[in-house]
Amino acid sequence: MSKYLELRKIDVSEQIEKKGKFNYLSWAHAVDTLLQQDPTATWQYHTPLEFNGTVMVFCSVTAFGKTMTAQLPVLDYQNKALKNPDAMAVNTAMQRCLAKAIALHGIGLYIYQGEDLPDVSPLETLKETYADKGIDAARVVYAKMSKEDRDQCAEFVATLKAA
Repeated sequence: MSKYLELRKIDVSEQIEKKGKFNYLSWAHAVDTLLQQDPTATWQYHTPLEFNGTVMVFCSVTAFGKTMTAQLPVLDYQNKALKNPDAMAVNTAMQRCLAKAIALHGIGLYIYQGEDLPDVSPLETLKETYADKGIDAARVVYAKMSKEDRDQCAEFVATLKAA
């Protein structure tokens, strides 16, 4: 069995933390799990790149004789690229990128499944909920939305009220 297949079977669900609506494996748990499997593993951060005031960080992890590199934008609490990030935000992104690079070797990779799916607009979410589950479910979804998201749905909500 390949080392990747072996590592992807490691259950890190007990270490998964939730921040807002996002799950993640802390860099400390990721490093600990990696070093238990390969005590000679190393990592290296690369020079961050700037894109219109936002920053992308990079980290390479070498384990089991193979180097994998991950990239990650510096994100805010909503997982949106942060404009003009400070040193703490860049440091946090670098540590998250380390965990992601470790995941490329198989440890906790399942946590990232679906992160590359396109965002569905709040209006689409509300319309789909209404069509699939009815008005009561749509009310629950609407109540959990931010003011900004509710504003995007105002016209649709008005048509429901008029019906």
